[in-house]
Amino acid sequence: MKAINAIRMGGVDVLPVVEGGKGVAVSTGASCGEWAGAGGVGTFSGVNADSYDAEGQVIRQIYHGRTRRDRHEELVEYGISGGITQAREAYERANGQGRIHINVLWEMGGAERILRGVLEGAKGLINGVTCGAGMPYKLAEIAREFGVFYYPIVSSGRAFTALWKRSYSKVSELLGGVVYEDPWLAGGHNGLSNSEDPNRPEAPYDRVLKLRQQMRQFGLDDVPIIMAGGVWWLEEWEHWIDNPELGPIAFQFGTRPLLTKESPISDSWKQRLLTLKPGDVLLQPFSPTGFYSSAVRNDFLRDLEARNERQVAISPEPVGEHTAEYGVGPRKRLVWLAPGDLERVHGWEAAGFTEALRTPDNTLVFVTPENSREILKDQTDCMGCLSHCRFSNWTQHGPDYTNGKKADPRSFCIQKTLQDIAHDGEVEHNLMFAGHNAYRFGSDPFYSNGFIPTVKQLVERIMSGR
Repeated sequence: MKAINAIRMGGVDVLPVVEGGKGVAVSTGASCGEWAGAGGVGTFSGVNADSYDAEGQVIRQIYHGRTRRDRHEELVEYGISGGITQAREAYERANGQGRIHINVLWEMGGAERILRGVLEGAKGLINGVTCGAGMPYKLAEIAREFGVFYYPIVSSGRAFTALWKRSYSKVSELLGGVVYEDPWLAGGHNGLSNSEDPNRPEAPYDRVLKLRQQMRQFGLDDVPIIMAGGVWWLEEWEHWIDNPELGPIAFQFGTRPLLTKESPISDSWKQRLLTLKPGDVLLQPFSPTGFYSSAVRNDFLRDLEARNERQVAISPEPVGEHTAEYGVGPRKRLVWLAPGDLERVHGWEAAGFTEALRTPDNTLVFVTPENSREILKDQTDCMGCLSHCRFSNWTQHGPDYTNGKKADPRSFCIQKTLQDIAHDGEVEHNLMFAGHNAYRFGSDPFYSNGFIPTVKQLVERIMSGR
């Protein structure tokens, strides 16, 4: 194994290992501060970060506003307060070592306001901002305003080029690094383009090389690329280290820090990670963001898969093969189905899936009355956690804060499920993000007999080559 040396990032020398940010209260100041204290780059999440009361208990984010707009304002306030809280804990734990980054998603609701609020309230505590999930053109401008480095997350050289030409070239001195997040390997939301097949992964080396070649055209030879997704043992990436073709490289670990003593996730979540097998992590299209996302295929995802299978096309009038009448809702408003689809509907109804919900694509999905009530309640309770949401038809831009489309019942309230699983909720009935290598917890001897390391022990293990 090659020696793993420090690299220059964000104006200082750090170990080339980065903690990946995991949103909604999972990447906290505790884990971030310990990772930075070990000499690497720690990351806490600025997505619905937790605050604590005087006894150190989590303040649950409960919303009281009567309108979505009012609840959205509460969400922004929670986000700023929680981000400042996590930044302070990270700074205290790091003891001046490594680097502390905040991770935000550009498509999260109130992203710019929350980021500015946290950076203002935690001045001098945060060294860098990592940001993806969209095209964060304003990231460089915000970084310059607060004197921090910025780290855009991209999944291709083409995406970085667009960001560079429109904005980043004007603040090149604060570009600390570029995170390449592999669309097929990384956990959470992934940046697959319309031209890329979710079922046909491409080799990360070739894609990162293209990114480096593009960066060299802009004079960014020495700006590190941070490889995110699929990294487990560094010895498997030995040909990337000190490779002049790729230039300076660091490696990001998002999934592995979940299984540490400082990780805030529940014991049941940690134990579930130890049982995963190859193929248990699914790249799936159900997210209300519109992005594909990578998560454990548990009962929650199986329910979404089945819900989408119980779907038929409809027509507002008899045309073509749509000749069979069907009454929707309490008033039995007529639509027309293909006769074969009507037979399928009768079968679903006989099995208890009696509620037909309309989608934006002129289809009906069939769910149980209980599921229907839950879906409609979740849509009503929307607090605008995304810049726009296909599950609730929310958009944070006025005047009426709707995207003009019918809410899509084939998706789900991502805020609700991520808040629940982050705070001891059922692991089988919530969205459980994970990278595609998560099954390796069960086979890596480091975790034998259920061993759960501290963050410091994990970083030491990684730096040993594994």
